[in-house]
Amino acid sequence: MNRLEVGRVGKAHGLKGEVTAVITSDRPERTAPGAVWILDSGTYTVQSIRPFQTKWIAALGGIETREAAEALTGSVISGDPIDDDDALWAHELLGATVVTPDGTEWGSVTGVYPNPASDLIELADGTLIPTVFVSDQSGLPGRVVVDPPEGLLQGEPEEA
Repeated sequence: MNRLEVGRVGKAHGLKGEVTAVITSDRPERTAPGAVWILDSGTYTVQSIRPFQTKWIAALGGIETREAAEALTGSVISGDPIDDDDALWAHELLGATVVTPDGTEWGSVTGVYPNPASDLIELADGTLIPTVFVSDQSGLPGRVVVDPPEGLLQGEPEEA
């Protein structure tokens, strides 16, 4: 199963093995007691967690000393994908063929970028489409239907 990057461990906090963490996922399941964080050094269960400034402070199962916490500094936090049929997941969009409701193909998704108003999907030709215009990603596997306003998609559609 492909794991997703959901954050990064920062510095040790205090003497009892807590760590700071920056979580890039907006899913509350990632910052709740019982969450599973997968690091290169192993899999850890979040015992307790609380917000702190722009970060989180977490106690992880098996990490009980400052030295053990310091050993995790800089580790990437990964997690298994969350099964949510109503969510639009970036990892499911990459490589998908973009089509408009009339069936016209516009290329494939080469990137998904965060943006304050709406995440953006990038096509191979550099075109950016806000995800608010994605009307269906559940149809045919590997296809995503977008319904953008007139003029957003310019140029020639891809040859089918």
